[in-house]
Amino acid sequence: MRRQVFAFSGMLEARPGERGNRPLLEHVLALGAIRRVDEGPVRLCYVPTAVGDDPAAVAAYQRVFGGRDDVVLSVLTLFPQPSLPDARAHLLTQDVVLVEGGSVVNLMAVWRAHGLPAVLRECWEAGVVLAGPSAGSLCWHVGGPTDSWSDRLAPFTDGLALLPHSNGVHDDMAGQPRRTTYRRLVAGGELPGGYATEDGVGLHYVGTALAEAVTARIGARAWRVDPDGAGGVTERPITPREI
Repeated sequence: MRRQVFAFSGMLEARPGERGNRPLLEHVLALGAIRRVDEGPVRLCYVPTAVGDDPAAVAAYQRVFGGRDDVVLSVLTLFPQPSLPDARAHLLTQDVVLVEGGSVVNLMAVWRAHGLPAVLRECWEAGVVLAGPSAGSLCWHVGGPTDSWSDRLAPFTDGLALLPHSNGVHDDMAGQPRRTTYRRLVAGGELPGGYATEDGVGLHYVGTALAEAVTARIGARAWRVDPDGAGGVTERPITPREI
């Protein structure tokens, strides 16, 4: 089975005429449908650990996907205890595991307490599509800048590292120096080289290599960022396919 990750920067605020994150979520479902050997509905497990299993987040996904004939939605919550009796067995039967954004630091701490890193690697090896926005994007990589500890961005390097790259999300975010901070951390060796995404852009990895970038926002881009060996970085823009 192909090992696949779809990591994206969700739109924090949709502009007039945009559909928000819906095209990105539909793209995730399409990837899940491709891996099936039959024409049955896509089995999607939503994991909201990074927002503390917020019931409002769960309800939002249930409203969007709960009534669809082409999706079988399940939810894995971990507070106050796992909602499924055998999380490993369940996750391995899914087509897509979709991880919510939020605090990547808290996400990884809780996952490790429950033994999920090994389970998710097993899912990846088995061909389950692993996906998510923001923290749900960072977690599959080595790490990236985060505001999980405070309002000041700091390097996070405790991701699952299924992908041997760093990841900068919300690269064009107003009000936080995410773009400059990510490049500074890569230049200084605090993060390895990797990929940054502006809001609305997703990265589809097959194995550990980037296969394609897609976007739900016209004009948004991704970037490959690497240290240049002289205290700076090299940047290569990636023009994503519009979806």
